[in-house]
Amino acid sequence: MYAFDIERPATIADAIKALGSGETQALGGGQTLIPTLKQRLAAPERLVCLSGIKEMQGICTADDGALCIGGGTTHATVAAGAGAYPALAALAGHIGDPAVRNRGTIGGSLANNDPSACYPAAALGSGAVVITSNREIAADDFFQGMFTTALEDGEIITEVRFPVPEKASYQKFEQPASRFALVGVFVAKYGTGVRVAVTGASEGGVFRWSEAEAALSSNFAPGALKGLALSADGMISDLHGSGAYRAHLAGVMTRRAVAAAG
Repeated sequence: MYAFDIERPATIADAIKALGSGETQALGGGQTLIPTLKQRLAAPERLVCLSGIKEMQGICTADDGALCIGGGTTHATVAAGAGAYPALAALAGHIGDPAVRNRGTIGGSLANNDPSACYPAAALGSGAVVITSNREIAADDFFQGMFTTALEDGEIITEVRFPVPEKASYQKFEQPASRFALVGVFVAKYGTGVRVAVTGASEGGVFRWSEAEAALSSNFAPGALKGLALSADGMISDLHGSGAYRAHLAGVMTRRAVAAAG
């Protein structure tokens, strides 16, 4: 690992100031960045650690009923404290292992936008709003491809607001070594319709399955998906599974999510 300096700001304002000078990089829970540094795939001069910023931690309910989660909140805290949104709490409780859940943060996961991460599916499937140090970004506009988001240099995720649905479920087929989703599907039913977000399958990262959404908005039942299938074009193919396998698995996981949501 290369030598670097580390700064531990206590406020969001201090963090923004630190990120605006020199070659710096924000450090959330470090579950991706630290291994990257160890492999010498990144070499920032200074890390700005966000874990000490109290105003970026915790969970509360807004006046409109949305669940508001600070960007620095750990997966373990979401699992234990997001009872108002059971599907989201269950998702957080099955990320990685206890060590990962006690260090990794929701803001770090969304900012990294790993194509097989779980939180992007929850945010996109819920129609969440990502609050940053500069603005508010709808989930539909936030995810822009594999490891790519709408975040600009020096911009950090301070909060994520999740509208709580009538029904929801997240189902993932785990890659057993990493516990990332080989394919994961988040389904959420709102009064205005159903949202379906798929992670782990596409080379472009998390995406919404519009045909499934239309079918489920008319009839929220596994049978409504009969005859629907995703194309294997653009799906990830690797040693764990072909694009065709992942496309098929997305359909299976969607049906399971609908059945689990009831």
